[in-house]
Amino acid sequence: MIEYELLKIIWWVLVGVLLIGFALTDGFDMGSMAIMPFVGKNDEERRAAINTIAPHWDGNQVWFITAGGALFAAWPMVYATAFSGMYWALLLVLFALFLRPVGFDYRSKLENTKWRTAWDWGLCIGGAVPALVFGVAFGNMFLGVPFELDETVRSNYTGSFFALLNPFALVCGIVSLAMLCAHGGAWLMLRTDGALRERSAKATKISGIVFLVCFLLAGAWLYFGGIQGYTLVTPYDTGSAANPLAKEVMTNANPGWMNNYSAYPITMIAPIMGILGGIIVILAASKGKAGLSFTGSALAVTGAILTAGFALFPFLMPSSIDPVSSLTMWDAVSSQNTLTVMTVAACIFVPIILLYTTWCYYKMWGVITNKHIKENSHSLY
Repeated sequence: MIEYELLKIIWWVLVGVLLIGFALTDGFDMGSMAIMPFVGKNDEERRAAINTIAPHWDGNQVWFITAGGALFAAWPMVYATAFSGMYWALLLVLFALFLRPVGFDYRSKLENTKWRTAWDWGLCIGGAVPALVFGVAFGNMFLGVPFELDETVRSNYTGSFFALLNPFALVCGIVSLAMLCAHGGAWLMLRTDGALRERSAKATKISGIVFLVCFLLAGAWLYFGGIQGYTLVTPYDTGSAANPLAKEVMTNANPGWMNNYSAYPITMIAPIMGILGGIIVILAASKGKAGLSFTGSALAVTGAILTAGFALFPFLMPSSIDPVSSLTMWDAVSSQNTLTVMTVAACIFVPIILLYTTWCYYKMWGVITNKHIKENSHSLY
C-alpha cells in the first residue's frame, strides 16, 4: 500500500491538475463568451463565436464537477467549510452557470433581435461571473477565511458574502477574469476568421495587458502590503492526522506567503511562467499569431494557478480568526484507504478521459466562418 504521506501529496498534485485542466478547457469557454458581445458585431459573428465551443463546452464543464468531487473525497473538511462559508458566492456562480446551457440551446430558436441579444448577454454573464468569483475566492484564501474549529472539530464560519469583496480579493478576481478572457480571445483567434478574428485579437491583447498588470500588482501587494502569511511551526506529526487542531501555526507579515519561494527556489518557475505567458499573449495577439497567443494564455493560466498553490502550500484554507484552525493538506484529509482507492481509479480513468478529449478536439477541429453559419443556420447554435 502507498504510504499515507505520499498519498496526501499525490492528491494535492492531482486536485491542482484538475483545477488547471478546468481553467484551460472550460476557461476558454467562459472567456470567449465573456467577450462575445463585444467582439461579435452581428448575429452571424456571435453565432460563429458560440459554435467554436459548441461541441466541447459541456464536456469541458466536467472538469469543474470532477475537481469539486475530488475536493469532497480527498479533503472533506475543506469542502464542507468552503461550501458552507462561501455559500452565497457559490450560489452566484451556480446561477450564472445556469445561463450557459439554456442560452446555448434557446438563443437561436427565435429570429428575434431582442431575444438573441438578451441571451448573448446571459452567456456573457455566465462566463464572466464565475471567472471573477473564482479569483475572488482565491484572493480570500491569502487573507484568511473567518472560521474556527471547536473542540469537536466542527467548523464555525463567521463571515459574510460582502466581506469577500475586499480590495485585494477583487484584484485577484480581475486577474482571473482577464486571464480567462485572454484565453477565450486566443481561442476565438484560432477558430474564426475575418473581422471577428481581428476583434478577438484586440480583445486578447487588452485582456493580456490587464492580466499582467494585475498579476504583478497582486504579487507586490502580497510581498509589500503587510498581508500576513502562515507557517507550520512544528513538523507534520502522523499521529495527529485526524485532528487539524493538533498543530502550531506562526503568522508573519514579511515575507508572508512568499516564504515558500525563498525556501524552495524551484517554485519561482510558476510566477515566471505566468509573467512570460502574459507577455507572449500580448505580443502574439498584436501580430495576429493565434497559435502562439493561445500557447501564451495557456502558460499564463497554468502559471497563475501554480503561483497561488505554491504560495499557500501546505495550507488549503487558512483561518483569519484562529490560525491553528487552518486546514492543511496534512490534517484535513480523508483516510488512507479512501485515498488509495481514489488513486487507483484516477490512474485508470484520467488517461482515458484525456485521450477521449484529445480525440474529440481532433475530430471536431476547424474554422467557423459566417458562411458556414448561414449554410447551417437550422442545425447550429
